Amino acid sequence: KELGATHVVNVNDKSDQYVRDEIHAMTGGVNCDLTIDAGGFKSTCENAAYCTRRGGRMVQVGLPLPINDDNTNSHQHPLIPMGRIAGHEIEIVGSHGFSALDMPAILDMVSRGVLCPGLLVEREVGLQEGATAIEDTDHTSPLGITMVTRFGDDDHGHQQSRLYEKKP
Repeated sequence: KELGATHVVNVNDKSDQYVRDEIHAMTGGVNCDLTIDAGGFKSTCENAAYCTRRGGRMVQVGLPLPINDDNTNSHQHPLIPMGRIAGHEIEIVGSHGFSALDMPAILDMVSRGVLCPGLLVEREVGLQEGATAIEDTDHTSPLGITMVTRFGDDDHGHQQSRLYEKKP
């Protein structure tokens, strides 16, 4: 909520139907104008599709991962309910980054305090721990951003980068 959300649903250890029912109830039965799946998991992608209102927009940011060739990965392709998408006239937009042309405007907003990316940084780590964190995203989707800010031999130091200081 401190980042601007008006409502929050804790989905930890909850079924997809629970998530959909909670969103439906919170919105008075109309669902969301905009849903954003930043996790890229089968359930988060499917839930975003089911929780978008008629005429709404679903933004797919996270990249859904397929099962590995050796069938050891638990990730599965999401099953997008295309009948619902077409019938409810839901717009699906893919987003994976931004144009380099947008960078000056983004940096300007950061310098003026309009955007505070430091609020999204959950923890700062060294290179080795950062590599492990990347590998862990195959199995989990931690809250916040893990930022690699230490690049020297002393990977375990606690020096915080001034580039990513959280602003009050």
